[in-house]
Amino acid sequence: MPNPRIEPLKKVLAIDPNDDVAWFGLGKAYMDDGNFEEAAKALQQCITVKPTYSAAYFALAQSLHKLNRIDECRTICATGIDVSTKNGDAMVTKNLELLKGSVPS
Repeated sequence: MPNPRIEPLKKVLAIDPNDDVAWFGLGKAYMDDGNFEEAAKALQQCITVKPTYSAAYFALAQSLHKLNRIDECRTICATGIDVSTKNGDAMVTKNLELLKGSVPS
């Protein structure tokens, strides 16, 4: 059964395609469904709209990791670490560093 959060978020984004919170919510909803392809698209859009959204980098990196898109995952981890460090989001920085460390180089 598809995630009931997806359609309402799509409606919000149809009205305001620059709603970073809705893009993040949509990405997380797709992740919950195991649809990492759509999750990655939504989360990429989230950081395009708001490049300082630390948590979106981590969720995007997780989705790329699940899709085995390792080079992209590494790049997003590195960018996300920079962003989250500047934002003072220590937990996100730590999560990104852990994920980056688990990615085969």
